[in-house]
Amino acid sequence: MSGSVARRPDGRWRARYRDAAHREHAKHFRRKVDAERWLAGVSVAQARGEWVDPRASRITVEQWAPHWLEGQVHVRPGTRLGYAYIIKNRVVPTWGRVQLRHIEHGDVVTWVARMSQTGLSPSTIRHTFRVFSLMLDLAVKDNRLARNAPKGVRLPRAEPAEKRFLSHRQVHDLARECGEPYDLVILVLAYTGLRWGEMSGLRVGDVDLGRRRIAVNRAVTEVSGRIVVATPKNYQRRSVPLPEVVMDRMHDLVAGRDREEPLFASPQGGVLRNGNFRRNVFDAAASRAGLAGLTPHELRHTAASLAVAAGASVKTVQRMLGHSSAAMTLDVYSGLFDDELSDVAERLSRAAATATADFLRTNWGLSLVEGDPDGSALGA
Repeated sequence: MSGSVARRPDGRWRARYRDAAHREHAKHFRRKVDAERWLAGVSVAQARGEWVDPRASRITVEQWAPHWLEGQVHVRPGTRLGYAYIIKNRVVPTWGRVQLRHIEHGDVVTWVARMSQTGLSPSTIRHTFRVFSLMLDLAVKDNRLARNAPKGVRLPRAEPAEKRFLSHRQVHDLARECGEPYDLVILVLAYTGLRWGEMSGLRVGDVDLGRRRIAVNRAVTEVSGRIVVATPKNYQRRSVPLPEVVMDRMHDLVAGRDREEPLFASPQGGVLRNGNFRRNVFDAAASRAGLAGLTPHELRHTAASLAVAAGASVKTVQRMLGHSSAAMTLDVYSGLFDDELSDVAERLSRAAATATADFLRTNWGLSLVEGDPDGSALGA
């Protein structure tokens, strides 16, 4: 970097330098020492690779947001719509007219505190903060900012929502109250763990009666009232087994139908929408079954619970639910595997007792007294 400090006719000091593209940048100061200090700071930033063009950071958050949003081509349409909603309703009202270079860490801390004071839930605040931080991450990568001001801000802790798990009896009570043909929708959700969008995106051809499987190849989402067909969440296309209780009805449902027809359709023959189904069928049926307040998504939790109770491993549940990893399954459903951990401890205890008995018998001619696994009493 080439730079210089010179005195102007008006008595102020002008510090100037040229960047790698030979564009000149200048700033004026009342004292020479301040001009020199500023120039030295620029020189250090350039040497460290932290220098950014001051003109590039003059863009406002409202101007920058569309650039970031247009680049989110890797997310699902519903997710992108959610990002747009957050930007319009939570980010722009506070930050819209602020230039990127004027965003300070302390101001972000205050913003988070104010959102909390307005009654927004911790999960909503965390999601909003994440979108804002991702926007500024791109500005850093685009060399418009030297650092991401939101980094390190402490966020309110989001407590996991209490999950509701139904018994087999409750599942069948709910299915009965929904009535045909929607009772089969309940059984599929509760015994396969499909998300609502995955279930409503099923086609007749996705059912393999011979292998007793359903192929989950797509998911339906609703974007601004418009139906959009996309890949399943986490891009986890998968094959899900159908238990006998579902197979008994599935034969009749697919018989003689075109492979491209929706497996489950609305009364008008279109996509079965979650909102309409809840309003017209599900909510009232849940109340009649003594399950008021239940949501269709809780049938996915139920599927996980029933699978674990039947002996399914973490990996099996992960594959069934379409989670991206077994770690994610444990994060969501760790409590369901507590009994499995207890069983492991009991099996280890029995194995240790057996090994101890074998050692004593082989080396000392002794044996553990029956009913005394810890060896406090020995018999010859």
